[in-house]
Formats: sequence, structure tokens, C-alpha cells
Amino acid sequence: MSIKKAAEVLGVTPLTLRNWDKKGKFKALRHPINNYRVYKIEDIDKLLKGMENAVFTRVIKKVKKLQIKHE
Repeated sequence: MSIKKAAEVLGVTPLTLRNWDKKGKFKALRHPINNYRVYKIEDIDKLLKGMENAVFTRVIKKVKKLQIKHE
């Protein structure tokens, strides 16, 4: 998948994906002919699931804090 399409799916900019690649946070593969960054659908799916889990965990923590305040 192209960097543009991957960024669209993940809800970030292509620049963000380039930065993640440079920092090793989400490595891209390279097209063998033009050396463009490309991404496997499986890797994007895995990252999305991780992002969803992180959001879910944050929401649960906030709910628990609110419950403690109201007791």
C-alpha cells in the first residue's frame, strides 16, 4: 500500500508516517524499483488494533477515575 493510502487509513499525514519510519516506530518496506515507502495491509491492521486498544484503555481509566470521584 502506498504511503498516501496508508496515511489515509491510519488518519495521519504521510509526513507522520515518514517520521515514524525514521524513528523506527512504524517501519516501511521499500519498493524494489523506485525505493518508495510501502506498507503491508497486515502491518497497518496490526497498528490500528494497537491504537484501538490504547484508546480503549485510556477510556476505561477515565471512567474508573470518574466513578471514584462520584463515590
